[in-house]
Amino acid sequence: MVKSLFRILILTIILPAISCRGKVESEKSDSHTIKMEQLRDKIAGGWAGKMLGVTYGAPVEFKALCKTFEAPITWVPKDVIGSKWQDDLYVQLTFLMTMDQYGIDAPAKKFQEQFAKAGYELWHANVQARKNYFDSIFPPQSGHPDYSIHADDIDFQIEADYIGFMCPGMPQAAKKLADKVGHIMNYGDGVYGGIFIGALYSQAYFETSITKVIEKALLSIPAQSDYAKIINDVILLHNHYPKDWRASWKELETKWGNTHICEAGAAFNIDAKMNGAYITMGLLYGEGDPLKTMEVTTRCGQDADCNPSNALAVLGVMKGLSGLPKVYRDAVENIGDTLFIHTNYSFNKAVAQTFKYAKQLAIQNGGKATDGELTIKVQPYQNYPLEIAFPKLVFDHKVSVFDKNGWRFKGVWDTFNANNEDANNVLYQEAKFSSKRGDEATLDFEGTGISICGNWHKECGKADIYIDGELKRTIDEYFWFANQVQNDMDLYHITNLKKGKHTVKVVVRGEKRAEASAATIYISKAIIFKNQDKTNENFKFSFQK
Repeated sequence: MVKSLFRILILTIILPAISCRGKVESEKSDSHTIKMEQLRDKIAGGWAGKMLGVTYGAPVEFKALCKTFEAPITWVPKDVIGSKWQDDLYVQLTFLMTMDQYGIDAPAKKFQEQFAKAGYELWHANVQARKNYFDSIFPPQSGHPDYSIHADDIDFQIEADYIGFMCPGMPQAAKKLADKVGHIMNYGDGVYGGIFIGALYSQAYFETSITKVIEKALLSIPAQSDYAKIINDVILLHNHYPKDWRASWKELETKWGNTHICEAGAAFNIDAKMNGAYITMGLLYGEGDPLKTMEVTTRCGQDADCNPSNALAVLGVMKGLSGLPKVYRDAVENIGDTLFIHTNYSFNKAVAQTFKYAKQLAIQNGGKATDGELTIKVQPYQNYPLEIAFPKLVFDHKVSVFDKNGWRFKGVWDTFNANNEDANNVLYQEAKFSSKRGDEATLDFEGTGISICGNWHKECGKADIYIDGELKRTIDEYFWFANQVQNDMDLYHITNLKKGKHTVKVVVRGEKRAEASAATIYISKAIIFKNQDKTNENFKFSFQK
């Protein structure tokens, strides 16, 4: 009885204290207050990091494929002037311009329309989203794997910075914007790349530990996704090889180097997760040093201008423009009013507009602003639903239209010589072509998926695609936007076929849209895919064996 009374007395004293302490901690973590000048400085640091990083890596872009870049890197801060020509900047500034015109809550179709109609060239997931717009395929279908072989590509990852910059401490607000814009051109890991990048910035405003920034940003994407898995692998490898990023790179390449679908079978890797891993490596091994961060990220290879651009932008937000080396600050400020091509934006305007939208979003999400401070209601991280663009799909082999044991042609199919050039002096890939209604190209293959490739051009028309005798889709190869043509592109793809033998047939319709100059169909090759029974779940790094 005495013991019971003693326990009751102890609990009566301790429990209110625990409860009170928990309440205080909750109140402390419920909001962040930041001075307006500090907020502006961090936004400026993010944009400056984006500009500096992209010019540092630009000369190295795709010069190291499946290997590290070991040659000298020649760069000086004044080279930042080159950022005004970089698509890493002007594409996402188009999205800011869309917000300026249609509001922060503009529908996804408006964002797609604005960059689809912009006068600059695009590539990979972005150019597919542009073509999809003019083919009346709108978000979220425009980035869906049914309509884009580029669903997992890097495009949204390199264009999501502005979202994170305007969402300090608000990863849910960032994720809402990323969900809308990201599905214009991407899906699954391709969208997660942008969400992860945005979450890095959201956390970087109020966190001084790079490791914690990365770990908390990971909470925004599904742990089951390959994107989350590869970032966790980078953390694991960094813990094992804390001073040897090249050792980590080799292990990472062995496990993940051949998992991309776009450009399948090639050393070229535009995959979001692989390049996102390089960003993370640069941040961890850079140890907060701007130059070292850019160098490690760049030397990892592949998309070696986009990746240091993202990495240094994270440091830029953490440190603020005032915390970057003076020579970096001076170089950026010296071109502060220089316009980025294809936009009405300069560095100074980007900072000003992002600052405006950051305040607007903070207030919309329960915060408040005074003349000197912004109080932000901090949002917990919420996991995103799992999307997998191409589950278990891996590259098997390619079949050129000139493979005598592959394609069969009915009708008159001419050979397009790769030495011919278009009006822009762009060399065409070799292809077979026909514009006669009823001409056919047929291929028997064994696998669970196939991509039919050919050219997009202003003289192209329509064709019907049959799989195992069933009409699947009518395609249109016409493309002449921003005076751009695309060669050896995915014309049609299908995955999740039953394992076994299949037949694809392309039938020329002899039809075209009004603006096309002819109804030609080009075919260059087929890419055959198969399902992988064993996944990376069973993979062990060398130190785990």
